[in-house]
Amino acid sequence: MTLQIGDTAPDFEAETTQGKIRFHQWLGHSWGVLFSHPKDFTPVCTTELGYMARIKPEFDKRDVKIIGLSVDAVGDHARWAKDIEETQGTAPNYPIIGDPELKVAKLYGMLPASASGDASKRTPADNQTVRNVFIIGPDKKIRLILIYPMSVGRNFDEVLRAIDALQLNEKHKLATPANWKPGQEAIIPTAISDEDAQKLFPKFKRLKPYLRLTQPPQ
Repeated sequence: MTLQIGDTAPDFEAETTQGKIRFHQWLGHSWGVLFSHPKDFTPVCTTELGYMARIKPEFDKRDVKIIGLSVDAVGDHARWAKDIEETQGTAPNYPIIGDPELKVAKLYGMLPASASGDASKRTPADNQTVRNVFIIGPDKKIRLILIYPMSVGRNFDEVLRAIDALQLNEKHKLATPANWKPGQEAIIPTAISDEDAQKLFPKFKRLKPYLRLTQPPQ
């Protein structure tokens, strides 16, 4: 199964470090970030889980729930959390899904359907494709997918920036230019006529018929 932007994020039940959840029910009407890991006790992922714990208040401010996944059992996650706190200064303060049977990894297309075996005997290299970030909207649709190799730590500040851009589009139908940050000018999509743009964004700038900029409403 290959998931694409606009697809409904598959629902599932799973054990997590904060108890059993049904994913869609757990999300409720919030935005969500699901980020996955190939194995517990791996170095790059250790730093990522710690950093996400430190910046969780930024996700809370945006009404975004975060949840991790690693292809190991919940009991292993609990032991790993101690290492994360010791080395990164903050233990995970969000649920981490246990996926020892590879069900969620396969459901989300991160491992082939043919993948099998005891998760405890699988190596990080066996699961190296379980390195995704899925941003999910309140409608349960996948809004963005990022895929990283095991050797490259993920930039979760970029995930926050992307969420700001997605939420701007959700609220005001504005797009964002390269390297956009909150507070900067945004793009009025071509689907909005000049006449409507004048009503919605009276001070917009028209650089080209297809390129119009405006300060987002406060």
